[in-house]
Parts: sequence; structure tokens; C-alpha cells
Amino acid sequence: MLPLLTGGHVALASSHREAPFITQNPKVDGTDFYFFRSYEAGKTDMVTLIANYQPLQDAYGGPNYFTMDPEALYEIHIDNDGDAKEDLTFQFRFKNELAGDGGVTLNIGGKSVAVPLFNVGPVSATDSTKLNVKESFTVKAVRGNRRGKGGSDVTNATTGATAFEKPTDNIGTKSFPDYASYAAAHIYPIKIPGCATPGRMFVGQRKESFAVNLGTIFDLVNAPAAVVVGGNTAAGRAAAPSTIDDKNITSLELELPIACVKGTGDVVGAWTTASMRQARVLNPRATYKQPALEGGAWTQVSRLGAPLVNEVVIGLRDKNRFNASEPKDDAQFADYVTNPTLPALIEILFGAAGVVAPTKFPRTDLVAAFLTGVDGVNKNGSVSEMLRLNTALPVTAPGQQTALGAALCFVNGTLTLTNPGCDPAGFPNGRRPGDDVVDIALRVSMGYLLPAADAPSGQLGFTDAVLQADSQFDVTFPYLKTPLPGAGGGAS
Repeated sequence: MLPLLTGGHVALASSHREAPFITQNPKVDGTDFYFFRSYEAGKTDMVTLIANYQPLQDAYGGPNYFTMDPEALYEIHIDNDGDAKEDLTFQFRFKNELAGDGGVTLNIGGKSVAVPLFNVGPVSATDSTKLNVKESFTVKAVRGNRRGKGGSDVTNATTGATAFEKPTDNIGTKSFPDYASYAAAHIYPIKIPGCATPGRMFVGQRKESFAVNLGTIFDLVNAPAAVVVGGNTAAGRAAAPSTIDDKNITSLELELPIACVKGTGDVVGAWTTASMRQARVLNPRATYKQPALEGGAWTQVSRLGAPLVNEVVIGLRDKNRFNASEPKDDAQFADYVTNPTLPALIEILFGAAGVVAPTKFPRTDLVAAFLTGVDGVNKNGSVSEMLRLNTALPVTAPGQQTALGAALCFVNGTLTLTNPGCDPAGFPNGRRPGDDVVDIALRVSMGYLLPAADAPSGQLGFTDAVLQADSQFDVTFPYLKTPLPGAGGGAS
């Protein structure tokens, strides 16, 4: 479900600033979530989960850049028995500390004075002594209720350490002459409690992985109908630039053995959330370590499973509530799926070009795509919004992936694995970085999964005209590209 208007305004960015309250808290704003069978050579017995946070990062955004919130709780949840409740949760907590005792200082006229910058010299994979801020994090694996007791530490499989160093953001090529190697040194082999096989983890800045033409979309989809409605070809999809192509993002990435995340069945659901403490008292004498006093129970403020749901499916009045909700309670949002507003809005915008919204209600096709999983593909028994992945379906190798993913496995609503372009390993069967979720969701919302009698425009080639394909990403973990530098390397 996707691009266009909500509450009278157009919106099309994969959970970037999608609800009123989260705009005030960008450090805990989940932007994109991916869940797929790993397609790196030799890793197809693994799944990869990627939770992106902190939208629209300008690479030059110093001097403080984009550290994670040490007072927040970032989580990735897995439901492996189809009851819409988490069975395994990975909880990330961050710590940001000044180097030494109070940060790096310089002798200025006989006085030791703290420097204002993040670093005072070049940094590499083997030498981080010039960093003024050291970022680190810990991860706990919690079985069952995420707010239950305990949880066990995820540890470095090589050293046994429970704390992991997070790479500093890509300040620029003078500070990081070889940022790619520096970041790669922060890919950790991990031991997962209750799992005999190790996994891998990376947490750090990456180049923005979502593609969208924001200016055009926010201006009432200010593009010709021939582009939006008829852009079936790859050239048509690439006709418009992605206006967030010069941004970075912060990614929490896990590569986990399939055997350690699945239950008795092959279908696994997953989503990500961020939570903050209920109470905050501002410190009138703020320090680096304590600008505020925070306490009370954890309160969820961000939630993301399938892309674009809170932007263009959930009504404006309920967006904050959706971010605070859990999948098990999603019946409260059912009307937004069974009786969606997006197709009607698309008809309003492009009706002159002959576009007609589906006439069948309730939209059981959308319930399958977004709330239950598709029968015969990734249905898991629950009625809830999350990404669902059938871990038994084979991996599609890089270079052979279809941007329209599993959507092309259907013909007039009938599962047809022989249909040209059918790629069962793609969205909405999980989500890979190269899946063009905008085009997929646009077409599905307009009735691609319905018979022609119920969806007169269901087979049109709806597109946002911006390219999203697997060729834009790496073929090895962590898949997302090296972040853009703040200076040098083409950034300024």
C-alpha cells in the first residue's frame, strides 16, 4: 500500500517521519525494515534482518553527527509460531562516552581545554586513538515476552565480549581515508544464546537504502499520468531521481541461522520497534552524560514491519497509536486495510487518465498481503501487520532478482509460479533491499491481486518512476552500501 495522500497531504517515504510524534524524536525513528534469506554465497542457510533508524541524514551533519540514543531501547522481534507475539527479541542499548576523562584536550596557553570536534586526526580500522567520542552497544536476546525477566547477552563469538564498538559516522575522507575497511572491521561474529551456530552482526551508518522522488510525490504526485500509470519498463522506473540518494541511515543488522529463528513451521514473522522511558526531566545544568533524567517503564514510540503502512494506510489520527501498538492488537486498524483510502485518492489524482479504484469490499486481497500472509506463500495463522518470510522458499541469486518480487507470481489473483518474472524470494515474502516496494504496493493497492472485474486498473503498470533494484546493493553482508562521506568523495 502506498504513495500518495494522507490527511490531505501526499506522503511517500518508507516510514521516514511518518507520524506526528516521531518527528520530534528522530533518533528513534525506524525508517525501513528488511527480512530475507541471505543471498551471499555460502550463506543461504541464514536469514538477514536489517532495521534502519534516523532518517534523512546529511553526510555533512557535524559536529555531532548521528549517534544512537543511549536512553532508548531498539528491538528486533521474531514471531515463529504465528500468534502475533514475539518469541525472540534482540534488544540493542547504546553508550556514547568521551575519550579518556572528559574528552580529548589540547594545551592552550598552559590550560587543558576540551576540543569541540568528534575526532582530532585520521581514524582507521587499526587506529581509533584520535576519536573524541567512543560509541558502543550491547545486545540481549530475550525469549518470550520482551518485557519479561532477564534476557541473555549476545557475545562476540571470537572474544566472548558482551560490548561491541560501533563505527563512527563517515565524517569525511580526511578523517577516514578508508571508511569501507574501517566499517568492515565492525562486522562481528556473534554467539546467540540458545543457538549452536554463530551469526554475524553489524551496527553502523550506511548509505540510504530507500529510493523515492520526494519533491514530486509531496506535490500531489506532480508527474504525468503516462509516467505514474504506464511506467512498466526498467527505463520508466529509472526516469526520476531519488531525492534521498544523497542521504545516509543508521542500520542494525543481524545475520542469523534459519534453524535458530524458525519454529515448527517455515514461515517466520518479524518487525522492529524503538522505545523510550515514560518520564523525562530536563537537567537545568546539563552535562554531556546527563542532559536529562529519564525513568519509568519503556514506552514504544516507533514500529515498523511491512513498508509504508503507517504513511499511507493508517489514518492521520491513528499514526501515533499505530507506532505504540503491538501486532497482536492490530484488529483495531483493520478498516484501514479492508476499506483503504489510497486507491480512491489515486483515482482522484489520475481519474482523467482512466484510472479506476477497485470496487470490491472488504479488500481481502490486501488483508492477505499485509495482515495474514498469502495462502501458499507466507501465511502464518495470525492477523497482524509484520514482515512474513517463508524460509523454505529458495534464494534468488544477485543479478537474477526481480524488483517486483513475489508480486509477479500472481496472475489475476491466482498464484502462478510460472509467470514471467516471478521471484518468490521477494516482497511481500519478506523484503530484500532491491525490492521495489513502492511499485509493488502501488499495484497491489490498485487491485493487482484481484480479478479484472473487481479491479479495472489492477493490471496497469503503476510506478513512482524511481529505480530500486538489487544492483544498487552489495552482494555480501551487510548488503547496504558504504555511507556517503561528509567531505571528499563527491560529497560537500
